[in-house]
Formats: sequence, C-alpha cells, structure tokens
Amino acid sequence: MERRDRVLVWGASQIEEATVEQAQRTARLPFVREPLALMPDAHVGIGATVGSVAFMEGALVPAAVGVDIGCGMIAARTNLSADQLPDDLAPLLGLIEQRVPAGVGQGHAEAQSDLPETVGLPTSELGPRDAAKVAQQFGTLGSGNHFLEVCLDEDERVWIVLHSGSRGIGKTLAERHINAAKAVMRRYFIELEDPDLAYVAEGTAEFDAYIADMLWAQRYAAANRGKMMTAAMVSLIEVTSDATVEVERINCHHNFAAHEHQRGRDGWVIRKGAIRARRDDRGVIPGSMGTSSYIVTGLGNPASFDSCSHGAGRRLSRTAARRELTAESLGAAMTGKTWQSDEAESLVDEHPLAYKDVEEVMEAQRDLVRIDHRLKQVLNYKGAK
Repeated sequence: MERRDRVLVWGASQIEEATVEQAQRTARLPFVREPLALMPDAHVGIGATVGSVAFMEGALVPAAVGVDIGCGMIAARTNLSADQLPDDLAPLLGLIEQRVPAGVGQGHAEAQSDLPETVGLPTSELGPRDAAKVAQQFGTLGSGNHFLEVCLDEDERVWIVLHSGSRGIGKTLAERHINAAKAVMRRYFIELEDPDLAYVAEGTAEFDAYIADMLWAQRYAAANRGKMMTAAMVSLIEVTSDATVEVERINCHHNFAAHEHQRGRDGWVIRKGAIRARRDDRGVIPGSMGTSSYIVTGLGNPASFDSCSHGAGRRLSRTAARRELTAESLGAAMTGKTWQSDEAESLVDEHPLAYKDVEEVMEAQRDLVRIDHRLKQVLNYKGAK
C-alpha cells in the first residue's frame, strides 16, 4: 500500500495516474476527513472512482455510490461435485436463459409478485413506467459485466455465482438524486472540481430522501440476486437430481453506503466498487469471462475502512475493447466452457483482456482478505442483447 496525497493506494503499479487523480478530487472534499482508500482494481468512473472507499461525515456524494445502487455478488455452494454434472451443460444454459432475463432493459413478461415485504417500495414517488420496472425487472440480470456462472472450486465442488444490482429502478433513483444534488450546488453557488461530486448535506430534505431511496435500492438488489439464485438452483436440480441442495450462500454489495463507526467516529462509508471486509466477513470477488473468481474472508484492515476490491477492474474501456479485441480471441479464451458462443460479437467488450489480471489484484490485497476458495467457471451466462 502506498500513500499518495490523501489517498491510500493498494496495487499502485496497476493503477493509472488519472485514476489516482480522480480519487484525490473526492478526498479533497471538506467532509472527507480521512484518507480515501483506493483498491487494486480501481479505474476512472463518473464523478467518483470505481474501486474507491471514502469515509464521509455530514454529507454524501450520490455519484460516489454509483448509478447501480446495491450492485454486488451472490455465491452458493452446492453438495454436488464436478462428476455429478451432465457432460453437456448446454441444456442447463438454456434453462437459465429462460428463467433469468438478461440484457439492457430486459425484464419478465409479467410483473413479479414475490418481492419480499421487507423490501417494500422506495420512498420517492414513482411514475407508472418506473413502478412497472420494480415488478418486471425483479429477478433479472441486466447487461454489461453482470453474469451468472456455474463454477468448480479447488475440491471440484459445484458453485453458482451471480453478479447483478438494482436494475433500471436503481439507476433511475440514482440519477434523480445526483441531479438533485447538482441543483443544490447551483442554488448555493458551490463550485466543485468535478460537478459530478455534487453532495447532499445531513439535516436537509435532499439528504434524507437520498438515504431512504439508496437503502431501499440496496435491499431490492440483494433480493433480486436471491431470486435469480433460486431460479438458477432450480435449473441445476432439473439437470442433476432432486438430491441437489445448497450448502452455503454469500450475498454482498459492492456499490453501496453504510453508516459505520470508523476510527472512533460515526459516518458513512461509501464503497463504489468495493466490498465490506470486516474481520470474518465473507465476500465474493469475481474475475472476468474465462478467469477465476474468489470466495474470501475479510481481515478487518482499518486502513481500508474494512474493505477490499470488488473484482478485476477494467483495463480497457468498452469502446477500446471493441476496437482492439476480437470475437475469435474471446472464443479462444472461453475454450472448454459452456457460454453464448453464438453471441461472441456482442460480448467482445467483456473479453478477459479488457480487465486487469485478477491474480495480481488478489496478490495486492493480501492484507485485506484471506482467500478461502478459488473458483473456475464451467458455464457463463451474460446479457448479450
């Protein structure tokens, strides 16, 4: 770990200077009184850096949480071993495709009626279109780097691993509050180094509204992952046997804010592209298509505000990946795996070479987490539409 002017950087050799400079802009905000922690998978984001952890007192930056509020990971270990899987996993991929809609704006054909009562509805009033998203997109994957995988650990045990968030409604709420924060800045003639660092102050209506919707979106995202995990598990049972059961489950956010006691004070820990890694916390850190993912246990490092990386982190933008990489090389990287090979052209921007080396990322955070299991994928499903 290196210190760079109010920013603590893990894996500094893997992080571009522009990424550190963006993090420093967040760290200079007057309500960020402790050095910001930059994870080894960090890269430039909108407003705040993806892979950053900040302790904020008295105010919050909505863009520092991100537009996919509550995005995160869920992993479930089964009682199956590799030799109990069918030789051909294509039928399993087909069942998952039927039950877990994926892609930009994709949802179920009908409104889902099983949203838990503990999730409820957001505080902000929703129009008919947004209200429909809550019900129709519950239990759906989304696009981009969201995925569902079947994996094997070092003992050849079968896991299901899934990455998703709060879908369209989370994005709508986030953008609404980012714009509200920008309006506050204009109202009080507050100039910022980056307009996307607009903030809401405690004690104001804007702050209370954001907190309520943000916490709702986090509950929705966790429940969304749970519903998809159930659908995937049912699909796995259909191609194996009724004796297939789930042994353990881990469900963790990596785009969220939580009110915590850190360094003797209470405040909001903002993790944008980072998971909470308190001592004994379980977490899931994915790589990319064709690479390993990890089940980890937190070490509770106070320098990182009890946090660690959320994945490998992008090396190339989506535009650069589509320009520099090919469907043919993606196919080569996915050799031996069951995936949507007929949609390779649509998935080039998710090529493993578009991401940092997850092995190096894990090495750089040995003081943040302990690796419990290394997972290798045998089936990958993404939103290619």
